[in-house]
Amino acid sequence: MKGDYDITSDSQESAGGVYQLHGHVVVELFDATFRADEAEYDENTHVFKARGNVYYRNYERNEILYCDTAEYNTDTGRGTFGHVRGFMKTRVVARPGLLLSNEPFYFEGKYAERFEDRYILHEGYITDCQMPSPWWTLSSDVFNIYPGDRAVTRNGVYHVRGVPVFFFPYFYKGLKKEPRKSGFLSPEAGHSSQFGYFFGLGYYWAISRSFDASYVAQDYTSRGYAHHIDFRGKPTNKSDFNLIFYGVNDRGVQQGGNAIKAGGFSLTGTGKIQFGNDWEARGNLDYLTSLLFRQTFTQSFNEAIYSAVTSTAFLEKHFGSYTFEAQASRNENFQDTVKDDFIIVRKLPEFDFSGRDHQLAGGPFPLWFSFDSSFGLYHRVEPAPQPGYYENAQFMPRGSFSPSVNTAAHWGGFSVVPSFTLHESFYGQTLVSGTVQNAALTRSVPEFDVDFILPSLSRIYNRKTFLGEKLKHVIEPRFGYRYVTGVSNFAETLRFDQFDLFSNTNEASAGFTNRLYARRGDSTVEILSWQLFAKAFFDPTFGGAFVPGQRNVVLTAMDFTGFSYLDHSRRYSPVSSILRALPRPGVAVQWQADYDPLLHRLVNSTFSTDFRLRQYFISMGQNVVRPDAILSPAADQLRATLGYGQTNRKGWNAAFSTVYDYRQQIMQFAIGQLSYNTDCCGFSVEFRRIAFGTLNDNQFKFAYTIANIGTFGNLKKQERIF
Repeated sequence: MKGDYDITSDSQESAGGVYQLHGHVVVELFDATFRADEAEYDENTHVFKARGNVYYRNYERNEILYCDTAEYNTDTGRGTFGHVRGFMKTRVVARPGLLLSNEPFYFEGKYAERFEDRYILHEGYITDCQMPSPWWTLSSDVFNIYPGDRAVTRNGVYHVRGVPVFFFPYFYKGLKKEPRKSGFLSPEAGHSSQFGYFFGLGYYWAISRSFDASYVAQDYTSRGYAHHIDFRGKPTNKSDFNLIFYGVNDRGVQQGGNAIKAGGFSLTGTGKIQFGNDWEARGNLDYLTSLLFRQTFTQSFNEAIYSAVTSTAFLEKHFGSYTFEAQASRNENFQDTVKDDFIIVRKLPEFDFSGRDHQLAGGPFPLWFSFDSSFGLYHRVEPAPQPGYYENAQFMPRGSFSPSVNTAAHWGGFSVVPSFTLHESFYGQTLVSGTVQNAALTRSVPEFDVDFILPSLSRIYNRKTFLGEKLKHVIEPRFGYRYVTGVSNFAETLRFDQFDLFSNTNEASAGFTNRLYARRGDSTVEILSWQLFAKAFFDPTFGGAFVPGQRNVVLTAMDFTGFSYLDHSRRYSPVSSILRALPRPGVAVQWQADYDPLLHRLVNSTFSTDFRLRQYFISMGQNVVRPDAILSPAADQLRATLGYGQTNRKGWNAAFSTVYDYRQQIMQFAIGQLSYNTDCCGFSVEFRRIAFGTLNDNQFKFAYTIANIGTFGNLKKQERIF
């Protein structure tokens, strides 16, 4: 208990309550241990003095100190340590992309004073690098160190390998389990070929234990001011949200005596909340003022090429095999960077109720029943004055009910799985010659499907190869038939989602899958799969839905491939092939292609390969689109990434990534990064180029990272390869 102590040493002398201790002195207190060569303890004042290889450890606060001399009051816990060196454990905040160090928080100084709640370190430095040769140190005349809480100093000088590189008027390092503290963020600066020099400064506000916010302002000298706000919170243990605002006050660029401006803002966010009785709500917010703003000011190539924004909120509950969902959504698809050239589809709201398969009968011909139903209010607006664009009423009702029954029969290795579905739907308005009419539309559409599953063919090869100890080849053939009728008003149907693309069809499908398995030790892995499949259409007009000489989109074609192919009347689809190979760990190949017999060529091809050997890696791919010109423009893009290293790896890491448009003969995106990480810090240098749409920009970026603390510079972790 407090006040108790136990002293051992090689020899002891006492007089008047003062003990002189010699050789291997050990003093055990209720919460700490002292060790020293020589010591003196006064029972009258409860002061312990030690000298020579002094060691002190506090168990409650996990502190370890080494010093030449020490004076310590066992009652108050106050003391003074001469030429002190110490360790304290700091929290390791493990987040993706954050450089980490398991080294304890180290400090050293001329002397330190210990109080009940803190140390005051004089003429010393701190670091979290490996000793005795730290990569970085922060030195100052006075540090206030609160174990398990924080370390604070003023007028600190940051050194790298002993060279002073930065001056901190004020420095704060959190040592808490949850180190959140309001304060200014590290400044950032850089240069862009399109926006000129830019300077940024931000502030982080720890509002409470459950909420925080940050604001960063940037000055683009050639364009204007950018603002970034991030607000997040966790109100309860079953709810959280995150909102991000990014906007630019653009001064524009001069063209023909006029300032062409691309200012605007984006607002994104996510949130969720779990209620009682298995009710759950989730939401996703994505709003963009214009595609011109995104393509001008984005720093991401993936974001620049994406022209759609979707916001959705839904409430969901599962009742055993039943599901209820209420949702509201807004989808905006920008057609171009031209003002007001977009399509907006809103669901305000939509209610869905569905039931999974329920077995109605057993025996040799079992019977299952399932259903889907929905009702909602919908709005579609296309304000651009172009042929075929329209706008319906603000709250147009649409409802549907689709009951389905299916069965299965098995004979030996053969299986037949037929199903029947009746699609009943109602629309509050119709589309007549491109004009919305206030006349209701109803559809009653029966659908019959049957799948024929043939026995798989297989063969085992017991010969050992580089692929494995033995191989197994499996062929899985499959056939299907589908008949849909009743959609006589396809052209009159308003378009909100894929449900409205339902059309008549009379079709058969056929395909097979080759699979190759390898036995490796106690595990079996699939090292190759190759799928070939196609459709035959007995009704090439899809019940009148097909219009010759234009791009046609119907649901049965979308289910087959993601590329359009209906521009001419045809009785069969392209042949689709999907090849995937994983021959060895670290090697992956995928090739997906569509061959069109009418055009006698591959119309779509997506190829990618990935290879990694220890720290070396290569990733390459090509996307080729060569359809009829009516369907879409041709495209041919190459991408490649090669490098050495991995995220936060100690030592040198380097990588280069690019996207090249072969038809336009332009490098749309390129990024090269070189980084070096030590045990406690690292730096990254990056060159970035984006040439897409209105964005044509070159940037050099730099980041210096201190393990467990943060990153300084203008290179954000989401923009890095490593």
